[in-house]
Amino acid sequence: MKRLIYGILRPVHKPVARLTRGMTLGSRVVAVQGNEVMLVKQSYAPGWILPGGGVERGETFLDAAIREAREEAGLVPTGPLQLHGIFSNEAVFRGDHVACFVMREFSRAAWAPDFEISDARFFQAKRLPEDTNEGSRRRIAEILDGVPLTSHW
Repeated sequence: MKRLIYGILRPVHKPVARLTRGMTLGSRVVAVQGNEVMLVKQSYAPGWILPGGGVERGETFLDAAIREAREEAGLVPTGPLQLHGIFSNEAVFRGDHVACFVMREFSRAAWAPDFEISDARFFQAKRLPEDTNEGSRRRIAEILDGVPLTSHW
């Protein structure tokens, strides 16, 4: 039932947010385990993406990254996260900005699919699923392959 409600409300939320907010902020996490990275699959959207989501009032980019990594994939940092960059997501959502963090030290708490995230798993960085989000692919290539940073998500 929660998945159905979330699926109905999400499409309505974006247009309302665009009209009422000048800017939105998000955080994403590239969790690196050897030569693998964590990706999640949302129940309401196609493809695989990096774990993350919106920054709530009173929350920092870092706080949001840590919270979202735990909620969406069960990742709990055991060492510091490193800021990779802050990117414009204007092409997808007007006024949206995304901070991206690298998490190399972590444990994995118990996790199960829910109404928002249907799957969360590690993939070989060189063999990501075909339907991996392009912004996620760019961040992974920058972090693991030394590809120059771009300013857009």
